[in-house]
Amino acid sequence: MSEQVSRKLPGRRVSRRSVLQSSAALLSAPFVAKATAAFGQEKLAGNGEVVVYSYGGSFTENLRKYVSDPFTKATGIKVVDVTADLAEPQVKAMNQAGRVDWDIALVSPLVPAYLDLHQAGAFVSIDYSLWDDEALTGVAESARHTDVVVAFQNSILQVYDERAFPKGGPKNWTDFWNIKEFPGPRGLGVAYLANIVFPLVADGVTHKGLWRVTDDNVDRALKKLAEIKPNIAKWWGAGGEPVQALINREFVMTSCYDGRALAAIKRGVPLRMVWDGALAIDNCWTVLKGGPNSANAQKFIAFVNRAEVAAAFTQSTGYPGPNLNQLKYLPADLAPLISIDPDNAAKVVRLDVPWFLEKRADGKTNADYLQERWLAWRAQ
Repeated sequence: MSEQVSRKLPGRRVSRRSVLQSSAALLSAPFVAKATAAFGQEKLAGNGEVVVYSYGGSFTENLRKYVSDPFTKATGIKVVDVTADLAEPQVKAMNQAGRVDWDIALVSPLVPAYLDLHQAGAFVSIDYSLWDDEALTGVAESARHTDVVVAFQNSILQVYDERAFPKGGPKNWTDFWNIKEFPGPRGLGVAYLANIVFPLVADGVTHKGLWRVTDDNVDRALKKLAEIKPNIAKWWGAGGEPVQALINREFVMTSCYDGRALAAIKRGVPLRMVWDGALAIDNCWTVLKGGPNSANAQKFIAFVNRAEVAAAFTQSTGYPGPNLNQLKYLPADLAPLISIDPDNAAKVVRLDVPWFLEKRADGKTNADYLQERWLAWRAQ
């Protein structure tokens, strides 16, 4: 194993980290991408190190084993792990202090701090000239932005207990609302975006294209949500709750994080994932401006997006990177359980992220407004 340094930064515990780091350890062990000098290619060869942020726990352990160590073997560049609950506040603090200690961070474009950092020029443009052809053809242009590139996609989707519906369970969010044909207690999470999206899908709003949620659609969503509220046994908060509640038969169906459901299915729990109307969220790699090893950071991002490495990333973390060419390297039984499978990808809801961060007339973002409406509804 290559030499490793691990640095742990303090930060508040949040669901994004705990959700993402938990599922990876339960997946079947993926292959390790062939780590040879030829695979590294001369343009990725180097020396020194690169400091890479990730979420800690099994997520970082598996990232190291199946991506970082092969990267070091192929290129000669040592990977230094750094973990924290959220990257954005840490990056903002480093940027403001004028001392950037990391080279690569994972950020969410839906976090307002990301927009502030983007506008402040905190990220270096991604060097796509280092990418091989299979990465450039496999990663859609919509995932390859100027200063960020999609690292992986996580989704919130409907999951049901197959034991409760031996003759066939719900196929979409309309069925989730159908108490007569699919009786039993339900679960929904406290994530406000999901609880605006799912009732709209159930009410017949198409999930093609990028979503914006106008004021009339907020009213429509909350009205629809009120119909199912008496059947919600619990509004779950922690990412592990919905799977455990299904196992315990507290729910017959629920919203759930895809990685959590995937990990449970891989260990034999009789759950079924329903991709129709799933809410997909992108998480992105960034190269931090002022970082000590920017050139090596560009090489790491080029490496992780290669098809075979992307497949190893997906298998080891439980969350798919964007390179569709990885599908030919994944086990046949895994592809139908992840969001980049073509059949699943056609069914998911994708948000118009810039719109959610736009300011309204009162100075609040559209996302702030939606959250306030959701919280007011919950308090009723």
